[in-house]
Amino acid sequence: MEGLMLAKVLGGLTPHLPLHTLGWAFPDETTAALLLDGPGPGERLNLVLAYRPPQPVLFLSRERLRGDPRSPFQRFLAARVRGPLLGAEQLKLDRVVALHFGGEAGFVAQAPTRLLFEVTGRNANLLVLEEGEGFAGRIVMAAREITGSRNRFRTIRSGGQYTPPPPYDKLDPRTLDEAEARSLADLPVGRWRERLDGVGPLLGAELARRAGLPFTQAPGDGWPQTLEALRSLVKDPTVSEGLMQDGAREAARSEKAAALRKALAEPLNKRLTLIRNQLADVSRAESGVEAAAIDREEADLLMAYASTVDPGSSHAELPAFDGSGPRPVALDPSLSAVQNAEKRYTRARRREDVYERLLEREDTLRAELAEAEARVEHLERATLEQLDALAVTLQSERPEKSQYGMRFSTPGGHEVLVGRNNKENATLTHRVGRSLDYWFHAQGYPGSHVIVRTGGKELAQPDILYAARLAAAHSKARGSSNVGVDYTRIKYVWKPRGAPAGQVHYTDQNTVFVDGTPPDEGTAG
Repeated sequence: MEGLMLAKVLGGLTPHLPLHTLGWAFPDETTAALLLDGPGPGERLNLVLAYRPPQPVLFLSRERLRGDPRSPFQRFLAARVRGPLLGAEQLKLDRVVALHFGGEAGFVAQAPTRLLFEVTGRNANLLVLEEGEGFAGRIVMAAREITGSRNRFRTIRSGGQYTPPPPYDKLDPRTLDEAEARSLADLPVGRWRERLDGVGPLLGAELARRAGLPFTQAPGDGWPQTLEALRSLVKDPTVSEGLMQDGAREAARSEKAAALRKALAEPLNKRLTLIRNQLADVSRAESGVEAAAIDREEADLLMAYASTVDPGSSHAELPAFDGSGPRPVALDPSLSAVQNAEKRYTRARRREDVYERLLEREDTLRAELAEAEARVEHLERATLEQLDALAVTLQSERPEKSQYGMRFSTPGGHEVLVGRNNKENATLTHRVGRSLDYWFHAQGYPGSHVIVRTGGKELAQPDILYAARLAAAHSKARGSSNVGVDYTRIKYVWKPRGAPAGQVHYTDQNTVFVDGTPPDEGTAG
C-alpha cells in the first residue's frame, strides 16, 4: 500500500474525529479491526489494520467483523488501546500512520496511547507507543520484535525507543506546481515516483497509464498532461483493472533498474568525488604559488641584508627592493638570518613543485571529470537493457583483484587465506581481512597469519581446528605435536607503532592445541 493510498483512507476518516470506539475484533493472527461509532446516526465503521508482511493494508469497512485475540500482542491491544480515537496522522506521505487514543476511566483505568502502523511491505509492524506527539516515543509493545540479529540497522523492541524513518526530500504531489512539474519533464514518467512522495511502483504505473505514455518515456513538452494525470491520481489513487499484473511487472523492472543504476553509479560517484578533490588541490596549490613568491621575496631580502639582522630576533624590518619602504619579516629566533632564508627557499620550492605536478595533471583530470559526469548522466537515462549491458561490460573490464596468500576452504565452506611472508601477513591482517573475520597464529612461534573469512558468522569446531592446523603447519612449529594456536577476531589484532610488517599484538584470544601438520596429511585434533 502506497503513501497516497494511505492519505486517501485517512482523508475519509480524520474529518469525523474524534470518534467513540466500540472495541476490537481480530479476524486473523495479523489483522486488527477497530469498531467505530460512525459519524451518521446508528452508523458503524471498522478501521481495519492488516499487518501481515509483505502486503499490509489499512482501510475502512462497513462489513461486520468478528474474532477474538489470537496472540499476546492482540490481547494487549484489546486490553490497553482503548478510549475515543482522537486523531490520525501520516508521516508526510510516508507509509507510517499514528492513531491517537484518549484512554478510558473505569475499574481499571487505561492511559492514553498511540498506535503506530508501519505499512512498509516486508517490514510491516504494529506498535503501541506511550501517549505523546508525533511519531517518536517509547514502545510499550510491538507486534513484531526486530532485534539486531534480524536487522543491524534498526531495532524495535518493547520498552525501547521508537525512531521514525529518516527524513527524505521529495516533492509532495498534492501541492506540486507547474515549475516543479517542469523540472520532471525530462525524467521517464515511470521514474517520477523517485521524486514524488507517496507514489510507489503501482501508482507510478497508473500515472503512466493516465498520462498515456510508455513507462520509460519522458513527458517532454507533454508534461502538462502528465501533471493533470498526477492531480487526478492524488484525488483518486486507485489502480485500474488489468494494471496490477502489467504494473507489477513494470514495477519489478523499475526496481531492478534502480538497483543496477545505484550499484553502477556508486563507484562513479566515488570517482567524481576523488577527481573534484584533486582539482581542488590544484586551486589550493595556486594559492600556494602566491605564498611561495612571498617566501622567495623575503628570503632574498634576508640574504641581501643578513648582516643587519640581529641574532635571536623574532622579526626584522628590511628595505624593499622596489623602494616602497621597510618590509616586516617574521623570523625564527633560533635560526640565523641565512638559515631563515634557506627555510623560506625550501618551503617555496616545495610549494612550486606541488603546483607543477598538479598542473601537469589538470587537463587530464578535467577530461576524466567530464567523462565521469557524462557516464553518470547516461546512467540516469539508461533503460534496464542498457544497464544490464553496461554491468556486463564493466564486469569484463574490471581487473582481477590482487591475489594475496595461499587459499584453502574449511570443512564448513569458509575461505581461508595464509600469508607466505611478512608483507603478505600484514596485508591479509590489516587490509584484506574484515573486523569480524577470524585470525589464527601459532602461539610463540614465527609463522603465517591465517585469516578465515566468515562474514561475521561464528566458526564451527571443525573449521577452527582446520585453520589452526594450517597456522601450526605454516610456522616454525611445523611437524611438532600439541602446538598451541591462538585465534581471535581481526578487530582485536593491531600493529604496534614502529613495528615491522607482520608483527602484531592481539587480545580476546582463545587457544587450541593441534598437530603441526597440514590438515590434508592427517586428522585434525
